[in-house]
Amino acid sequence: MLKPEIHDPQGEAIVSACHRLGFDRVSSVRQGKRFELELAGQADESAVAQMAKLAAELLANPVIEHFSVHAD
Repeated sequence: MLKPEIHDPQGEAIVSACHRLGFDRVSSVRQGKRFELELAGQADESAVAQMAKLAAELLANPVIEHFSVHAD
């Protein structure tokens, strides 16, 4: 997700579309992206830590985005 201080024009466009479609109670939208990774083996603490490192180095831009990693 974009950090709160980063302008989100796509989120603003979604709010406008919501209002045009009659969803007037929607006051704000923050648009983001999601990655689902399937691992070989257990998604133990070590594997989740490795995926957090992968997210920080490759999948997310930590300057403008924040991210979370969890196993299902």
